[in-house]
Amino acid sequence: MNDDELSPDGRAVEVYLDLLRVRMPEEDYELLLGVVDPVLRAIEEQGVPSADLPLEGAHAQGLPQEIRDEAALVIATAVTGRLDNELVVLDIEETGPVRVVTDAATAADPARLTEIADYIRDRHQETEELRGIAEASDMPTDF
Repeated sequence: MNDDELSPDGRAVEVYLDLLRVRMPEEDYELLLGVVDPVLRAIEEQGVPSADLPLEGAHAQGLPQEIRDEAALVIATAVTGRLDNELVVLDIEETGPVRVVTDAATAADPARLTEIADYIRDRHQETEELRGIAEASDMPTDF
């Protein structure tokens, strides 16, 4: 096991949260916990979801981007059991900046980041096409 990996028993999350507790102002840390606690509990009870985990909802409204970013990294640590996750910002012409959490090797690989950006572009285009079809069919477009 490499130094960035810990067993998937939640120890990696504990270590990461302990590091954040030391590094962050107490008020920011409490805000962070308010966002990640429900997600961590859901992961523990139901396993890793197969869908994206948006950092939205009542607890995340009005949070500074830094806390949202740290929350994404905490959740990634819970999902992967790894401490080497990184947040990268991809500039996607169609959507604007998109934050993606990935492993350190991928974050350092421009070719992989281009592949991820291409995937996001394709997904955005498909969503817009579906939204157009739904609109033309008088169906809800809020997906």
